[in-house]
Amino acid sequence: MTKAQIKALIQEYADAHSGTVKIGSETLAGIIEKAISGKEIDENNLVDSIDKWFINRFSKRLVYIDEKGYAQMCIDALKILKTTAATDYGSSRQRDLGQLWGDMTRGYLAEYALAKFLSEKWNMEVELGHEVGELLDYLPSDIHSVKKPGEEKRNPNIQVGIKGSKWNGIWLDIPGAQFNHSDVHIFVKVGTARDHLFAYFKHISVFKDKILKKGVEVGSINDEEASVLYDNLPTFEDIPAYIVGFAIKDKKYSTLSYAGKKGRTRFIINEWNGPIFPGDSESIKHRESISGKVEFEGIGKFSHESGYLFNTGSLLWQDSDWKKYLIDKL
Repeated sequence: MTKAQIKALIQEYADAHSGTVKIGSETLAGIIEKAISGKEIDENNLVDSIDKWFINRFSKRLVYIDEKGYAQMCIDALKILKTTAATDYGSSRQRDLGQLWGDMTRGYLAEYALAKFLSEKWNMEVELGHEVGELLDYLPSDIHSVKKPGEEKRNPNIQVGIKGSKWNGIWLDIPGAQFNHSDVHIFVKVGTARDHLFAYFKHISVFKDKILKKGVEVGSINDEEASVLYDNLPTFEDIPAYIVGFAIKDKKYSTLSYAGKKGRTRFIINEWNGPIFPGDSESIKHRESISGKVEFEGIGKFSHESGYLFNTGSLLWQDSDWKKYLIDKL
């Protein structure tokens, strides 16, 4: 199939199934494309594989975060905003408080989504731990208490790390020695747009009753202009989140566990399942006999060269995996 035919097939499928999962067809098409890039979907058998992925994996791993859940995570993020490092992980770029708040809220929404998934799917109540720290750093565990059916609330028996991403994420990337700090590392995609805070502020009338009203009072805008501005603001809706899967610490991983596509001068890695070390790119260049760059699908390169890396298609995700490695042990 040509790229145009694949794109048309994806869009047709998204158009037909977007209502089932309450996700816009254009957004769903993008999610499917990233599932193909992450090797969750077999591109060599696309028609059957998309349907199997959607029915057996994606739709069964979706939860929806309502206004109450969003408000809780938004306030939790605000509580520690001033005590959290403002730099992006792996860079010196400073984020302003608005961006930091939005980023931290998205990360907390990923944790909330997992807690909701465990409750709805496994009848297990967990309590999240939101502590001061670097936004993208792994704490030993993001789950601080567990209550299974017939039990009292207690401390978890294993350490669980949770990493959130936007819809376009295809890599669970754990830098440095953080992989060994948690027993299970869970990857969650959260369907928040860049303007999710604005949508929520509109929902609770911050703009209509405060900001735009003040604009009219000081003469910056008139009532008609205020109405147009209000209508153009994003609208808050329940936020979908996809519990993609997880990686476990206690497994024998191989080095250079990659696969990819070889071009004339470049090599694009689209699969990785294990540790990554400085010098791996040079080793791959030698193995694949290429003169150009070795890059990773969708991201180019990471901000570090040491840690653990997993494409979404390599993550554990089936019910039997959840039960064996997390539910029974937690």
